[in-house]
Amino acid sequence: MTSPSYNESSIRVLKGLEPVRQRPGMYTRTENPLHIIQEVIDNAADEALAGYCKQIDVTLYTDGSVAVQDDGRGIPVGLHAEENAPVAELVFTRLHAGGKFEKHASGGAYAFSGGLHGVGVSVTNALSRRLELTVWRDGGQHEMVFEQGNVVQELSKTGEVGRRNTGTRVRVWPEHKYFDSATLPTHDLVRLLRSKAVLLPGITVTLRSEKSGEQQTWQYKDGLAGYLIDEIGTDGLLVPLFAGEQFAAQDDDTFSPGEGAQWVVVWNEEGPMFRESYVNLIPTPAGGTHEAGLREGLFNAVKAFAEMHSLLPKGTRLLSEDVFSRVSFVLSAKVLDPQFQGQIKERLNSRDAVRLVSGFVRSALELWLNQHVEYGRKLAELAIRQAQARTRAAQKVEKRKSSGVAVLPGKLTDCESSDISRTEVFLVEGDSAGGSAKMGRDKTFQAVLPLRGKVLNAWEVDRDRLFANNEIHDISVAIGVDPHGPGDDPDLTSLRYGRICILSDADVDGSHIQVLLLTLFFKHFPKLVEKGHVYVARPPLFRVDVPAQGKRPMRKFYCLDEGELEALQDKMRQEGVRDGSWSIGRFKGLGEMSPEQLWETTMNPDTRRLLKVSYGDLGFDQTRSMFTMLMGKGESSQRRLWIEEKGNLAQLDL
Repeated sequence: MTSPSYNESSIRVLKGLEPVRQRPGMYTRTENPLHIIQEVIDNAADEALAGYCKQIDVTLYTDGSVAVQDDGRGIPVGLHAEENAPVAELVFTRLHAGGKFEKHASGGAYAFSGGLHGVGVSVTNALSRRLELTVWRDGGQHEMVFEQGNVVQELSKTGEVGRRNTGTRVRVWPEHKYFDSATLPTHDLVRLLRSKAVLLPGITVTLRSEKSGEQQTWQYKDGLAGYLIDEIGTDGLLVPLFAGEQFAAQDDDTFSPGEGAQWVVVWNEEGPMFRESYVNLIPTPAGGTHEAGLREGLFNAVKAFAEMHSLLPKGTRLLSEDVFSRVSFVLSAKVLDPQFQGQIKERLNSRDAVRLVSGFVRSALELWLNQHVEYGRKLAELAIRQAQARTRAAQKVEKRKSSGVAVLPGKLTDCESSDISRTEVFLVEGDSAGGSAKMGRDKTFQAVLPLRGKVLNAWEVDRDRLFANNEIHDISVAIGVDPHGPGDDPDLTSLRYGRICILSDADVDGSHIQVLLLTLFFKHFPKLVEKGHVYVARPPLFRVDVPAQGKRPMRKFYCLDEGELEALQDKMRQEGVRDGSWSIGRFKGLGEMSPEQLWETTMNPDTRRLLKVSYGDLGFDQTRSMFTMLMGKGESSQRRLWIEEKGNLAQLDL
């Protein structure tokens, strides 16, 4: 068999919007079309943020299309000086074209906006069956139509309007094949539009439904405070709302003029909690550095107050989590050049945002606490109680037993066999994936233990304090082996499973969970690793359905990563399968797999790929040094050097 050739013709260049249609998951969320509609809404909100828009209207039509209209300045309709094409066309057909790159220059269209990457509405256009653009500007009405991302009706002036009549209207028909579900989640859309009204005082936001005839309108005069109270109510509040805002002045030596934050914070000892954050009106559900700044600012202010008033009991040390654990907040930050994690902008990564928000919040809260000493004492006492509870939980915790025998965790779904030459337990990320694994397993020899969240980094945790963590306690009880050191001779006769399989999502978070569990086993269960009992399951990232061809029936393949996907597609082309006739599905998590798919790809001993964990060529000592550098709390400088040296080896999943 001859190996495939690799030459100049092997290199493929994706042009225009083709990269988005080839890999939509790299540019947007593909569960449903909400995010591509949000890109259009964000553009309208940016006009409002810049002070040129007072009304944003969203209309849901019965044919599945969505229209977003604003009364802003309208997209420029003239020709671009360098590209010799209408600016409106460039905005919708070029991935890195927009008015949000010129921020520092005088006359920049948007000083603060969420549109950093320049792929906003161009992604909307790329993943839409049809898109109609109407612009009111310079005394005229201008229209343009796109289909499958391509221009089918050139930009043209279709009417006259008053020169004060300006704005933009974008109507989108999402292409359903790019999304898991064609249904737009109305609840999430309502929440998004409501938040825009909250964050833009004086702006009216309207949602209309052609099907129901209903209309909802939002305009918040109380801003963030009214929004937070609507969500959590006023019962059980420990102190009144702490609200404020602060922005850098023209003479600020550290930050650009206008950068800063607006916030409203409240503490309660029990009851519901609510946390939302935004950067330049963009929701950041995964948080980021601006939330870290809020956390740091609140902690430093409360700690300083407690120390100044000598409220800290001897031996009690406050941590930021003690102050922040019962906080509800809404935070809206303004950052000149926000750096987000990935194109969908769910998490802020801008490092300076920590100092920006922390400094403003701390100074404001310190002033507020010293003006309201009784509130300061209540907050300090709450934080001290949290610290004392945390300290008690961190003390030595014995394994929970009943009648001298360890009680198996309630969430463990055990297997029928006790023959460790066959039995295996899957440590599964989350209850959702755990449910699929329970239904997809072979119950005669496969057990499932769902884990909640990310396991504790156990590298520097003393052995006698491990069981303070419920997840580690449950893992130890389930496998039947107590924690031990590398030089110990633990009793493995009570080992309940011959294979301990780490099963997590094929994404960055899944890899993180893998590392944390591997850290736990290497540090505290090294004999299990040495004797080959620890494995990593490798679920696929892609499913490829290949249509029937001649006498060949329809086939389906699973690929672990992008490399395997490209190799499979090359193989299909060599077999004569028409390029593009196959469909590619991307699994976003184990919980998304059906039990049958999970069994077929990841749990069936005949078809799965299971990787045994061993020290490899490094040996024990070098492996221990590597873990110390990666997981040690005092090794940040070494980690940074290692990342700078090895960073180009990483495969980013954006």
